[in-house]
Amino acid sequence: MQEITVIFISAFIALFLARKAAIKVGLVDKPNARKKHRGHIPLVGGVSIYLSLWILYILHSEWLPDFSLYMVCASALLFVGVLDDRFDLPVMPRVFLQALVASIMMYSGLHLASLGNILFGYELVLGWAGYAVTLLAVWGAINAFNMVDGIDGLLGALSCVTFGALAVMFYLDGEHELAQWSLCLLAASIPYILLNLGIPWGQKFKVFMGDAGSTLIGFTVIWLLIVATQGHDAVIRPVTALWFIAVPLMDMVTIMTRRIRRGDSPFKPDREHLHHILLRAGLGPRQTLLAIVGVAFIFALVGIIGERAGIRESVMLSLFLLAFIGYFWSITRVWRLLTWARRGSGQSEHLRSNVSQTPLNK
Repeated sequence: MQEITVIFISAFIALFLARKAAIKVGLVDKPNARKKHRGHIPLVGGVSIYLSLWILYILHSEWLPDFSLYMVCASALLFVGVLDDRFDLPVMPRVFLQALVASIMMYSGLHLASLGNILFGYELVLGWAGYAVTLLAVWGAINAFNMVDGIDGLLGALSCVTFGALAVMFYLDGEHELAQWSLCLLAASIPYILLNLGIPWGQKFKVFMGDAGSTLIGFTVIWLLIVATQGHDAVIRPVTALWFIAVPLMDMVTIMTRRIRRGDSPFKPDREHLHHILLRAGLGPRQTLLAIVGVAFIFALVGIIGERAGIRESVMLSLFLLAFIGYFWSITRVWRLLTWARRGSGQSEHLRSNVSQTPLNK
């Protein structure tokens, strides 16, 4: 508990210090056609979490396997992420760096060697294909948590659900140091969530995570999930990991599928994510936040219950796929209905405008 308190306080201090520095160097998010916030908001959420991780490393470098190597990868990702936030780098340098840190991670022996007994009781061993799958998993986790960062508090809260679920499973399996590491990461995220939501000082000290932060969180999540699911010391089965990141994963796959079917790049920014759809459907920002985080919590809870109850992996995978199909179908349907409604409203407004501008004697 003492370490968690230290990390929480250090993250708060780092957040205020980084905020001042960011304003001076122009590391801020400016409003545009897609971003509706007011003013220039410092992009320092990831920086504060990263700095607090150094405090944790100094205090307990033994808590996380290959902690030193993790910090090397995290430092590289954060550095390039900050440059991207400041200067809007092209996609390819970021993709290359993510592949590089994934390679470093795999060189240390941390990779997806098995997907568990998902083939009706038979283990799916990946062999050499495991390295390619690990690379895709790193890219997927980073992009999933990057894409979900669209409304105040959402990225931080969803990451806390994942870190909290992992902490529970590490603790129940006797891996107390990894459980504390996960809780410290959760504690480091809370100051960002508070300031991002305007608690308790309103908009005066508001901050955003930035791509540097979402990249750091996504990479940290996949690092912990691989630690938790692979090898003799695994505490959960690989299928359980899907439930812990269900919402970011489902949202990413759904939005990318929709973009590809439309003929756009899967990485093209838009306002069609889950949080955008819920906002357009009439929910307020806080209601949308609570709804999405509530769903993520339920998914994580299902994963924990399934793991502890020993439900067969093939059954848990089937349930996850059914949940994803239901999510995909319902979100796609709602999105289409809202699109049609908006078009109808726009046409009606256009007709009313034409009528009002038409001379009465014509």
